[in-house]
Amino acid sequence: MDQLFYDIFETLQRQGPGDNASTRRAFQQLNGLPEAPVILDVGCGVGKQTLELCRLTSGTIIALDSHAPFLRILWNQAERKAELARLHCLIADMNAMGFRDASFDAIWAEGSIFLIGFEKALQEWKALLRPGGYMAISELVWFKENPPQPVVDFLLSEVPVLYGFKDYFPIIEACGYRLVDYFPLPAESWWTDYYTPLESKIHELRNSLRNDPKAQELLTALGLEIEMHRKYSEYYGYGFYIVQRVD
Repeated sequence: MDQLFYDIFETLQRQGPGDNASTRRAFQQLNGLPEAPVILDVGCGVGKQTLELCRLTSGTIIALDSHAPFLRILWNQAERKAELARLHCLIADMNAMGFRDASFDAIWAEGSIFLIGFEKALQEWKALLRPGGYMAISELVWFKENPPQPVVDFLLSEVPVLYGFKDYFPIIEACGYRLVDYFPLPAESWWTDYYTPLESKIHELRNSLRNDPKAQELLTALGLEIEMHRKYSEYYGYGFYIVQRVD
């Protein structure tokens, strides 16, 4: 099923919620960056936000992902946008990236930090930042208290723990950062480049893979995720955190 999963997600413009306006809003909070900063985009996927970062800065972008086909798609897109000179694609695991300390002015992680954990990433990646460097992170959070039980059961079957958006504020401070900004991703972050094309892909594959029970199981699970968000999006979503190293 891993191959089918990747086959589906390689066709999407994004592999998770996001939009260029939110990337721009977060980037605008990175005050005092060098004229040509070095930015690490961790778990970049096919890199729609990576290309937006290329447009926003004259610096160098290191795009890192463990799935090589995602990076090939990003590279081909960048070729059409004349951004290759400042873009470096790296196949690597975010748990063992191997960079030297103080390598980056900013670390970017839109929708990918769950693979390592919010607090662990703040702790382990801090040394990679130069003094005063930033992290920009989007993470799944509760927006409201007391969400309905069906969505609680569903989300906690997908992730080990889910915090309220404010619960990360003291964690950020305890890890040696200051919170520069926080904002929830808007509804279009979920639908325009992610759930709408994903839903179309599910419908397309339902018939062609009708005799494959495992494939149907995956498609059903993806469809359930979309329906949960359609019904309960007021209770949960992605929060975007911009933090700055202070020690």
